[in-house]
Amino acid sequence: MPDIPPRQLAVWAIAAVAVTLLAVWLLARGGPAVAPAAAPAIKVSGEGGGDAAPVVVHVAGEVRAAGVYRLRAGTRVSDAVERAGGATRRADLSQVNLAAKVEDGRQILVPRRLKASVAAGPAAATAPGQPVNLNTATLEQLDALSGVGPVTAQKIIDYRDEHGGFGSVDELGEVAGIGDVRLASLREQVRV
Repeated sequence: MPDIPPRQLAVWAIAAVAVTLLAVWLLARGGPAVAPAAAPAIKVSGEGGGDAAPVVVHVAGEVRAAGVYRLRAGTRVSDAVERAGGATRRADLSQVNLAAKVEDGRQILVPRRLKASVAAGPAAATAPGQPVNLNTATLEQLDALSGVGPVTAQKIIDYRDEHGGFGSVDELGEVAGIGDVRLASLREQVRV
């Protein structure tokens, strides 16, 4: 038997290991599914009939385990919130219709309750043409402002919650999505 140089043996050994690892990877990737219980990340629960197709909903916001859940048709929003671990202490369940039936493909958003200091006072009572108070305005009031949509309105509320309210109208410029031009157009529409 001829002498094989050690360098050649090393190359063959590395090639053999690489082929073995590739084969194991391909078998694992294309092999049968792992335990069926581990496959679905969504679990069926709640009330409903036996043969009805399940619905899939996304439960988000102030719940303990936000995520996507598969529920039986006819399940109520309250069941979906419970399936997501229940509402947190900061949740404002008065803004959610817990008695509504869940609909396939919908998101159930549980909003955060406003802080007592921000929620106190005459919140929603602003006459038409009157500036909206940034510290007490509702999402709907902010959304109604010229140049502000629902996403920006929610960012304003989030900023307000995180910083304990607005100290001045100029502070509105620190909210993501509100630049100098938008701030200038909002100055006449808002107050603190």
